[in-house]
Amino acid sequence: QVQLVESGGASVQAGGSLRLSCVVSPYMYTTNCVAWFRQVPGKEREGVAALYTSGTFTWYSDSAKGRFTITQDNDKNTVYLHMNSLKVEDAGMYYCAAAPLKCGADWKRRDFYTSWGHGTQVTVSS
Repeated sequence: QVQLVESGGASVQAGGSLRLSCVVSPYMYTTNCVAWFRQVPGKEREGVAALYTSGTFTWYSDSAKGRFTITQDNDKNTVYLHMNSLKVEDAGMYYCAAAPLKCGADWKRRDFYTSWGHGTQVTVSS
């Protein structure tokens, strides 16, 4: 069973940057797709970015394109979400998710993922 632990959430001002981390246990190769989702109170969890862990393919939501980058460090079994030029609307609880299948057109579907972390909170103030 894959386990995910997120960290890196913080309170920042608009225009600032953050790097979120998701440690994948036991090893990165136990999963093929790792994604980041964001959830705010009263709304559904939505996909932000995804990464195919065995290749170089990445996917981004429209709001994340050009500002966020998803990367991996296999030596540390960690997937990162680098967030730049943060906006107030980027705030929320960020969750890491993993799937045994390769990411594709389904990357934004929550039921595509079989493992979830407990989340890390991001607050962006104006």
